[in-house]
Amino acid sequence: MASVYTVGQVNTYIKQMFSQDFALSNISVKGEISNCKYHSSGHIYFTLKDKTGVISAVMFKGNRGGLGFQLEEGQNVVVSGYINVYEQSGKYQLYAREITLEGSGLLYQRFEQLKKELEEMGLFDSMYKKPIPKYALRIGICTAKTGAAIQDIMNITKRRNPYVQLYLYSSLVQGAEAAEDIVNGIRYLDSLNLDVMIVGRGGGSIEDLWAFNEKIVAKAIFDCHTPVISAVGHEVDTTIADFVADMRAPTPSAAAELAVFDYHEFSVKISQYYQLLFSEMKKSLDKNREHIKYYETKLNVYHPRNQLQNKKQYMDELYTRLDETLKNRLKDRKHSLAIYAEKLNGLSPLNRISRGFAYVTDKAGNPINTAAQVKEEDKISLIVKDGQIKAVVRDVVKGGYDGK
Repeated sequence: MASVYTVGQVNTYIKQMFSQDFALSNISVKGEISNCKYHSSGHIYFTLKDKTGVISAVMFKGNRGGLGFQLEEGQNVVVSGYINVYEQSGKYQLYAREITLEGSGLLYQRFEQLKKELEEMGLFDSMYKKPIPKYALRIGICTAKTGAAIQDIMNITKRRNPYVQLYLYSSLVQGAEAAEDIVNGIRYLDSLNLDVMIVGRGGGSIEDLWAFNEKIVAKAIFDCHTPVISAVGHEVDTTIADFVADMRAPTPSAAAELAVFDYHEFSVKISQYYQLLFSEMKKSLDKNREHIKYYETKLNVYHPRNQLQNKKQYMDELYTRLDETLKNRLKDRKHSLAIYAEKLNGLSPLNRISRGFAYVTDKAGNPINTAAQVKEEDKISLIVKDGQIKAVVRDVVKGGYDGK
C-alpha cells in the first residue's frame, strides 16, 4: 500500500521543491495589478494578471524599499522576486522584492524620480524664476520648423504684433537625439541676447514628449540667461521643462499670447495715457497760472512803488482831513471870537462914551470910579467921544445920583 501523507507534509514538500528551483528563486514577472490591498501591517497584497492567467503576490514590509511609487489597480508592472508556496493555504504565490512600472509607466516613474531629484537641487525654486518682459520685441523659438507649434506661434504673433521679430532654431523634438539638439538650440538662442525664449512642441504621448523630461534639457533651461517660457504638448501634459522654466504655458499658442504683447491694445493704452497726461498737465498748468496770478497780485500789493503810492494817498487823506479840521476849528473859533467881541463891545467904555458917557481919570491916568477918589481942586480928565476935557474939581457931592 502506498504511503499516506498529511496535507501539511505535502505542502511542505512542494514548498521545498519550489525553493530548490533556481528559475523560481529569482524571477521577474510582468502583468497588470489587480486586487491591490495595503495591509495595516505594512505588507502589500495584490494579484498579477494578464490575458492567460493570474498569480497571487505579496510584498512584505521589509521589501517596500523596492517600490518607488504608489501601487494602484490597472498598472502594468514588472515584479522581481521569487515564487514559493504558502503552506497554510497550499497555494503558490509571487513574493516581490522589487516592483517597477512597465513601458509608459516606467517612464512615469523615471519622470517622478528626476522631478524629485531636480526639486531637491533647487531647480524649481521660485527665487530663480526670471520675470517675463511685458513688451518683448525679440523672441526666440526652439521647436521643429515643420510642426504645428511654430505655425501657431507665427500666426498669433502676426495678429497681435507684426513688429515683433521671431528667431527660430529648428530642433528635433522627438527621438533619441532630440534632447541634445534642444540643448544646442537653447544655448544658441541665449547667445543672441533676446528678450524671451519659447521652448516646446505640440502634443503627443509621454514617449513623444520625453526629450523635454531629460536632465540635460532641464539644466540648459535653468542656466539660460534669457527668460524661458515652456510650451510642451497640450494643457494636460506636464514635463520637467515646465517646472524649470520661468513660466509655463499650457500650449505653444498660449506661449505666444504670453510672450507677444498686443500692439493694438498697447496703442490704445498709449493714447489713453497721452490723454490722461495731457489732462493732468493742463490741470497743473492752470493751477500754476492761478498761483502765479495770486503771487503777482500779492507782489503788486507789497511792491515799494505801490506802498509809496498808498502812503502818499494816505498822507493826502490826512492832509485833507487836517485842513478840514483846522478850517472847522478856525470857523468855530471865529464864531466864538465874534460872540466874545460882541460881549466885549457891550462892556467897552468906548462904546459907552460914544453914547454920551465919559471916562474919568486923575492926573496920573488912573480911572476914577467913586467920589471918594477926588477932592476939591483935583485936576481930572474926561475922555469923551471926540476928545479929552481937562477940568478942576470944584465940589464933591457924596451920595446917590438922583438926576437933579
